[in-house]
Amino acid sequence: MLPPDRSRLSTEGRNPRSMGLHRASVADCVRLIQDENAGVLSALAAAQPALIALIEAIEPRFLAGGRLIYLGAGTSGRLGVLDASEAPPTFQIDPGRILALIAGGDSALRRTSEGQEDDAQGAVPALGELRLTKLDSVIGIAAGGTTPYVLGALAYAHALSTPPLTALIACSPCPTPPGTDQVVVLDTGAEVLTGSTRMKAGTATKLALNTISTTLMVRAGKVYENLMVDLRASNAKLRDRAARIVATLTGVDRAAAFALLDQAGGMAKTAVVMSRLGLSSTEADQALARVQGRLDRLLP
Repeated sequence: MLPPDRSRLSTEGRNPRSMGLHRASVADCVRLIQDENAGVLSALAAAQPALIALIEAIEPRFLAGGRLIYLGAGTSGRLGVLDASEAPPTFQIDPGRILALIAGGDSALRRTSEGQEDDAQGAVPALGELRLTKLDSVIGIAAGGTTPYVLGALAYAHALSTPPLTALIACSPCPTPPGTDQVVVLDTGAEVLTGSTRMKAGTATKLALNTISTTLMVRAGKVYENLMVDLRASNAKLRDRAARIVATLTGVDRAAAFALLDQAGGMAKTAVVMSRLGLSSTEADQALARVQGRLDRLLP
């Protein structure tokens, strides 16, 4: 059986500006790739209304305790895993709140497993184990919008008795697939290297996922001003950053900021509350718990 003809997808099209790529010098390659990358921001700007609508639909579910679940194959899957894995250390959120499934499992992060993306039921066992509810949000990621692994997972989730929100992020215009509540199209067009969606499509996808997760964390109170106040100082770099956050929000000097952090078990937010409200570490944690950890509800 022949595979489906995907030539209609913009991500599979030939870019007229790179027809002579095989003859390009280093300088020509760099200029061409960078010129094409400039269009990524235009694609994101055009998708802004759809991206806002998706995040607004996820927000009440997530704030009520629901999970955000990415799934994809190849580059798309790896980008989902990257965004999900960076949320816990950045925002001190339970790893179970933002998850990612990739076709072929974790081994696909390092080794190619493109054949797995053709299995429309490939994600079903893992999704079944998650026991999805109406508070969850499942976002499929597929550059061309046609990956069976992704579309099958969205159809499965949508058909549940208590279906989660389902969404698709694609980089080529496509009709809304069955079982998909919302679609965000990042129309990045033809790649410099035909079909290599790890390039513009991948860049646009990463920016969109960063936007989704960061906005949700802001709305969840994990940010104060523009500082990652839920940071836990667990290594030298993070200790330095946490101390600067504490010093900025309390006015104490660097040495005092480190002392507060040590008393707070490395938690920047706790250290700030201790200093600003004159509380012990335990009292600060209790005060934060009473306001769901939102620093903006405690500080005068």
